[in-house]
Amino acid sequence: MIRSATFPGRYVHGPGALARLGQEGARLGSHVIVLADANLPADVVNAIGRDGVEVTVRHVPPSCTPAAVEAARAAAVESGADVVAGMGGGKVIDLARAAADDLNLPFICLPTIAASDAPCSALSVIYDEDGHVLHDRFVRFNPRAVIVDSAVIARAPARLFAAGIGDALATFYEADACFRAGAKNFSSGRQTRLAMAVAATCRDTILELGATALEACRKGEPNEAFEAVLEANILLSGIGFESGGVAAAHAIHHGLAELPETHHFLHGEKVAFGVLVELALNGASDEELKQMADFNRTVGLPTCLADLGVTDMEAALPAVITRATRPGEIIYNEPVRITAAFVETAIRRADAVGRKVREDLSTQR
Repeated sequence: MIRSATFPGRYVHGPGALARLGQEGARLGSHVIVLADANLPADVVNAIGRDGVEVTVRHVPPSCTPAAVEAARAAAVESGADVVAGMGGGKVIDLARAAADDLNLPFICLPTIAASDAPCSALSVIYDEDGHVLHDRFVRFNPRAVIVDSAVIARAPARLFAAGIGDALATFYEADACFRAGAKNFSSGRQTRLAMAVAATCRDTILELGATALEACRKGEPNEAFEAVLEANILLSGIGFESGGVAAAHAIHHGLAELPETHHFLHGEKVAFGVLVELALNGASDEELKQMADFNRTVGLPTCLADLGVTDMEAALPAVITRATRPGEIIYNEPVRITAAFVETAIRRADAVGRKVREDLSTQR
């Protein structure tokens, strides 16, 4: 039985970390092209360090279409760079990651938000021109360096940080499901003890410090709790999901993404409800579901379908369940027998508990 785990080459984290770009880039080459989200403030882009390496900055729109990847690849070739960096949110990072893979160049990730665990991964999501997902692209290597400037990320909207908490919250429960089911991780192996320990630490950090960290983010004043949860959102969850595997929580996200009314909600917000469904699938008690729903409510994440804009559950469920349970879907990584009826029961139960939490909070107010 082969066990495997996947990691970024180096992880650098803290206030002012962007100043380390030159130092990290010089380990990999002599000229870094930074593909930076065109919407980033000038002072954020200007914070990148240039010591010891030539740096070219190209501002790009936040898009990761085949045409955008081709343009990014051409820009890198034109610049003569031997290292590619992506700076911004998920789409720009995925764009730069794919371009670097095409050119077989080292990739450095410079996330400016922490809305998901994608920065440390070897995955780019490719979209069409209308914003629909075309396919997931798995590149050959994880980033050679991930540089996380916590002072920059603390300036981003707190809702993005909360969404990152929702995405990271799924890490342990999905890795545990894959482990118990004997399902493979993203490198086609079984889970190492290290991967499971990382996933458990991710969960414990978020549940203990998530609310305090989010409050610090709202104030734009990063503290130790914020730094710890930021590490959980990006590093612990990034290692945990690739080396542990994914299952029902993200499958429910895929199902919810079929509904037009959920399109303006963030990935991690939909995953957060998926965690409740995953717990229900695995026989969690109502009290356990309530505790998780209470946590979601504390950090501004959905507890029920209504929180995701779904007002007609009866009309919505068929589309969600059909997508979540289609052949080959990750929900079959669960250690329980998956049927459409079983998933429907779990969704209804998770929603009922979450609605009760929502109603209780409204009454208290």
